[in-house]
Amino acid sequence: MGCAVKIICNNKKAYHNYFILDVYEAGIELKGSEVKSIRAGGISINDAFISFKNGEVFLKNAYIKPYDKATNSIPSTSRTRKLLLNRVEIDKIFKQQQIKGNSVIPLKVYFKGGFVKVEIATAKGKKLYDKREVLKQKAIKLAIERERSSC
Repeated sequence: MGCAVKIICNNKKAYHNYFILDVYEAGIELKGSEVKSIRAGGISINDAFISFKNGEVFLKNAYIKPYDKATNSIPSTSRTRKLLLNRVEIDKIFKQQQIKGNSVIPLKVYFKGGFVKVEIATAKGKKLYDKREVLKQKAIKLAIERERSSC
């Protein structure tokens, strides 16, 4: 019996712009009312990216809408947030990120057992011709499905 997972936000552009190599689950360090804002769906990771500093992993440029009913100090909407991973995972991700053409990107934000989690991935950027090839394959599959359903 596993924990219930409630997906809050997806980065749909990531699958179009990158080949996903490895996927990791990370906790995220949040302040004050950010959790309530995320629970209400007030987060966007479309322009977010992952960076490394002093052996730690950070989520940068993720937008979390300020919570309307917050009374104390309201954190900045796109501040840098620390991701919580174990040392082995951090080292593995850092090594993969050092390879030319690879990056680390956030894929989705979700609740798992009451905690906010971020799914991050090491990815290799797609070239324009790769994107065209994927679109062509999707069009072919769609045409085949239409043909099957019409018979």
